[in-house]
Amino acid sequence: NKKRAKEFLVRLLYVEMLGHDGSFGYIKAVELAASQSIVHKKTGYLVCGACLAPEHEFRFMLVNQMQRDLSSSNVLESGAALVAATNLITSDMVPAVQGEVVKLLDHTSETIRKKAVIAMHRFHQLAPESVTKSDLASRLRRILCDRDPGVMGSSLNAIEAMAVVDPMPYKDLVPSLVSILKQICEHRLPSDYDYHRVPAPWMQMKIVRILAVLGKNDAAASSGMYEILADCMRKADVGINVGYAIVYECVRTATAIYPDPALLEAAAEAISRFIGSRSQNLKYLGLTGLAGIVEGHPQYAAQHQMAVIECLEDRDETLQRKTLDLLYRMTNPVNVEFITEKLLHFLRGTTDTYLRRSLTARICRIAERYAPTNAWYIKTVTELFEIGGDMVSPDVAQNLMSLIAEGTGEGDGGDEEADMLLRQNAVEVYARLLHQRPRSRLPRVLLETMAWVLGEYAYLSADYALDDILAELCDAVNTGKKLETSTRRFLATAVMKLVAQAGTCPPHAAQVIDECSRSKDPELQRRCLEFQALLTSAPHLLGEVLPVDASCEDVDVDPDLPFLDNYVAQALAEGAREYERPEDDDDDDYDAGDIGGGGGGGFKMTPYEKPTAPGAGAFNRNMGGVGSGAASASGITPPPGGDYGGSGAMGGAAAPAPTVDPNTGEPQLVLRGNVANVWGKGGLNTGAGAVPAAPAPAPAYGGFSAP
Repeated sequence: NKKRAKEFLVRLLYVEMLGHDGSFGYIKAVELAASQSIVHKKTGYLVCGACLAPEHEFRFMLVNQMQRDLSSSNVLESGAALVAATNLITSDMVPAVQGEVVKLLDHTSETIRKKAVIAMHRFHQLAPESVTKSDLASRLRRILCDRDPGVMGSSLNAIEAMAVVDPMPYKDLVPSLVSILKQICEHRLPSDYDYHRVPAPWMQMKIVRILAVLGKNDAAASSGMYEILADCMRKADVGINVGYAIVYECVRTATAIYPDPALLEAAAEAISRFIGSRSQNLKYLGLTGLAGIVEGHPQYAAQHQMAVIECLEDRDETLQRKTLDLLYRMTNPVNVEFITEKLLHFLRGTTDTYLRRSLTARICRIAERYAPTNAWYIKTVTELFEIGGDMVSPDVAQNLMSLIAEGTGEGDGGDEEADMLLRQNAVEVYARLLHQRPRSRLPRVLLETMAWVLGEYAYLSADYALDDILAELCDAVNTGKKLETSTRRFLATAVMKLVAQAGTCPPHAAQVIDECSRSKDPELQRRCLEFQALLTSAPHLLGEVLPVDASCEDVDVDPDLPFLDNYVAQALAEGAREYERPEDDDDDDYDAGDIGGGGGGGFKMTPYEKPTAPGAGAFNRNMGGVGSGAASASGITPPPGGDYGGSGAMGGAAAPAPTVDPNTGEPQLVLRGNVANVWGKGGLNTGAGAVPAAPAPAPAYGGFSAP
């Protein structure tokens, strides 16, 4: 019963959707696709297209059936076969059905022609060697002029996809597309294609997107689009969502093609109305469109700056992020102060860690790029340190300290006065901040920057005395129990510099240095111990070791160390030994050119002399008379260095006679009587006495006693 089979296949489709295996019913779907009933045929094609994998063998069983349906005179069967072909055909099957689909491009039914266009585009994607690019392009040109708007619209998808890959073959279609878009805007299409009184909105958007691809970086092609794009954008702004979609696509196209000032200004004006809307969706759309304009043409968005900033007050986080991104893109030397102030205000109130990190990095970039003055940059970065804390990159602090130390770097003369004023302003800012804010609330990067600036230039302050700043720094060291090691180094070094500048060491400064000299950090401990040694033994050298405003001075180092000449001469006069440079190792003098030669450090490639066999009596001479007969007969030479003769180290004492095992008749090793502990079979044996060793094969020359 095919009716029940249809119902079962529908249930099988649900089984597959739930994740279970329904392969037991695939063959029934193939059989149902061959049914004469169009309902059953569509059901069979649907289940096969949804369930059969691309490599499934059942797909090949459907090729003949699709060929018959494609050549059928029944429009419903042809339409079902075209839909099935886009879902079931693989690259190997394309040649089998391509001819039938090409014939259907000229079918009398517009529905069949439309589906045939879609099928041909799919075949090109699957097998570009069968449906070539040039062949498909020629057919699309002809279909673009089809008398039915639906067939013409179906070709737009294929043209856009092909133009994105290679726009050159479709450049000459710009006049035709402009003409079609003009007819649509003038309501020349049947009213069946209208949507809320907007003529064929999806066709308009598709054509506008194609024009954006074809007009990119092409002034000649873009010149014919300006008028129709402005007209389309003006007529689409009717206050409904589909009209807003067309306006947005026109704005994107206006920013993508070769720029036209009048069109860009109209696009910015149109998109700005979205930003002022009460709908959050339209606001987001407006911010996105305005960001596209700002990216290439920022001058057209400057007048909408206030409307963009108002979007920061919206509670929608997605809208806030998009607004921040747009403000970052809109920043220029003219509005950098205003926008940075707004960004810092927003950063102070947000708690999103990711947003804070991203916003902190962006504020750093725009402050470094567009800072109107150095004083403003110092003030802004200091405020960013205070708000952003450790999210600020250490490189920013390093750049700030370099700016304060080096100044403008534009020469001498009048600039030096400006640099000193800049340093004085920085000192006043940091001294006030150190005096007014609790130390525990100061971020690490800010506290380190303050310590360095005050240690170098605290003497420039007009509002705070040097002793007061020194006391504040000492208090920061004492109250900061959880300070980082690097921060303690900065603070301790600043205290040392101020002590050197003041010429005296107050008790609180001495206490800080003494405590830091017992620190677990070896670097901090070394600095404090060296400073204490200078303070006690050579206080007059503090000004030279820690000079004022010498951070940018180059240190000249003479490797000959001439200042030690007098000391060396005095030591030599008192009898000290003169220093001798150690000889270089041969390995250091290796030269590849000496390989194989007789040079000093090269490899010796000459082979060793061939060893000669020992002559008769050699063993006797080495053994000193011990076992001379057996040694001479065997030609064995004992190891050198032993004294086996009567004139050796034993003072002429004769070696003990070898013993023989009465059972085996083999010689045994006899130990001297002064051996206290012997390891034998039973373990460790204490006491004197001979312990027989395990029997061993007798050597060819007989046995000998151990020395």
